[in-house]
Amino acid sequence: MSERADDGVDEVTSALLTASRLLVAISVRSLAAVEDAVTLPQFRLLVVLSSQGPAKLVTLAGLLEVNPSTAMRMVDRLVAAGLVDRQASPDSGREIRIQLTAAGRAIVDDVTARRRADIAEVVSRMPADQRHVLVEALRAFTDAGGEPRVPTLVQLGWT
Repeated sequence: MSERADDGVDEVTSALLTASRLLVAISVRSLAAVEDAVTLPQFRLLVVLSSQGPAKLVTLAGLLEVNPSTAMRMVDRLVAAGLVDRQASPDSGREIRIQLTAAGRAIVDDVTARRRADIAEVVSRMPADQRHVLVEALRAFTDAGGEPRVPTLVQLGWT
């Protein structure tokens, strides 16, 4: 038997691919309520600003892995929709920083709340003794992939 078969990589990969289909379906459903307001790429930009704070255009382009002209078009559309605004950087009057508006924050919060509720519904149907195991496994997976953790409601001070 090969080392690859012994270490369970294929089995874990298959399980994660199946789980990712479920998570994508949940994500798509959570975005359906705002699909008239923003596209998926635009929502990604809003999420980046929500998690990273105000940013320069070139920084946003890098985080989104798009070229600056594409990021600029996205920002222009989101500014027109009132979801982001541009402000002079406190560090340099020549730099422009892009940040969420209250309306942009509301969209991110609404979609995140819908997604959290749908995921919680699935998790509540899992056997209780499997939940802790899943948390540890998913944390190890996301840590290995370099993904920052999402704060829990308790950490944010919400109940």
